[in-house]
Amino acid sequence: MMTMYAQDPRRTCEHCFANNYLWQSVYPAEMAEFDGCISVRFYDGADLYYDFPSGPGDKQQALERILEWTKRQDALRFYGLLRDEVELLEKWHPGEFIITPERDIYDYIYETERLTTLAGKKLHGKRGHIHRFEENHDWRYESLGPDNWQACLQMNQIWKRKRADKWDPDMEEEFQVVNQALQHYDKLGMVGGVLWADREVVAFTMGESLGGDTLAVHFEKAFPEIQGAYPMINQQFVKHECQQYRYINREDDAGAEGLRKAKMSYVPDILLEKYMVVRK
Repeated sequence: MMTMYAQDPRRTCEHCFANNYLWQSVYPAEMAEFDGCISVRFYDGADLYYDFPSGPGDKQQALERILEWTKRQDALRFYGLLRDEVELLEKWHPGEFIITPERDIYDYIYETERLTTLAGKKLHGKRGHIHRFEENHDWRYESLGPDNWQACLQMNQIWKRKRADKWDPDMEEEFQVVNQALQHYDKLGMVGGVLWADREVVAFTMGESLGGDTLAVHFEKAFPEIQGAYPMINQQFVKHECQQYRYINREDDAGAEGLRKAKMSYVPDILLEKYMVVRK
């Protein structure tokens, strides 16, 4: 599956193996290979969604197979289609689908150079937070690996305990997925970074290549009470692990106001439109 994605690179955060694998405990998923393509379908509650066929094969034929399989379903839903995928769908089956842009799942994509240098007036505040972090802490950055992922697991546990008064099912789901990502990190082809301050881990992050010029950041954790920890791990990770990529995809905001504000504060170079599609 990793190879199939690599042969048909996209900039969307769903277009990679580890992300689909890790979230299947929350969104049960199945993957199929046919006509030189792969397709994923998953459940969100009782609703079943398909993605658009990926890979170097015959996408039109692969799509026809999906349409045939789902003839008797009450509703055929496609999740997170890109503009060019929507255009193909309309070309091959004009007028058969309701197509709706879904702002809550738009991906935030940034140029690697800008996240490295944080140059310009609009990112002045990020540079200030990083400067204060450097002034206030004896710190170091490390690539994530066998020597430090146990420390990251411990930090994730502490992060949970600090939020006990507002913990909810969604936070528990993400907590468990992050634990799985750390435990299977070496087998999933991911890349990550760890930020230490005053002899403890205060932030870590993990991402995955999308097979082309873009890396997707799947998880980023930091202690928010430590000023500058979030912008510091963001910058250091990009600086040390991502220079071979042109873009960094920091995924969507799921409609969360605070997350949207934080991601917009970095001034995305691309706000990648994605669409929900339902057969009429």
